[in-house]
Amino acid sequence: MINSDDFAKRLQKVIDFYGESASSFSEKIGVQRSSISHILSGRNKPSLDFVMKILDTFPEVELYWLLNGKGNFPSTTSSDIPETKTPEIPFEEKIEVPKNITPPANNKTIERIVIFYTDGTFKNFNKE
Repeated sequence: MINSDDFAKRLQKVIDFYGESASSFSEKIGVQRSSISHILSGRNKPSLDFVMKILDTFPEVELYWLLNGKGNFPSTTSSDIPETKTPEIPFEEKIEVPKNITPPANNKTIERIVIFYTDGTFKNFNKE
């Protein structure tokens, strides 16, 4: 059985780790703000759906750690967590904009292209 007080402390640790407010955290995992508030206050216990939304959104959170405090948080080292800043791109990865792309009518040019991957990482290609 889950200890609601301990779960609330671990949930607060996750929210703090990501620098989120309860409101922004609830938005990211797709629940109402009141759900977070009720769990943090001990009024409600978390549902399985609630726990799964946290795990799906934040892969660094381990199930067993979240439920009963056993394991590690974050589950990966900080170097494995996707960066939020623009990474440096080695010269050989830089691309040229294909010549067959027609610029907009007002003579705007492409400054950069950003490719987002499903694992949360991205590559930024700047015009040189």
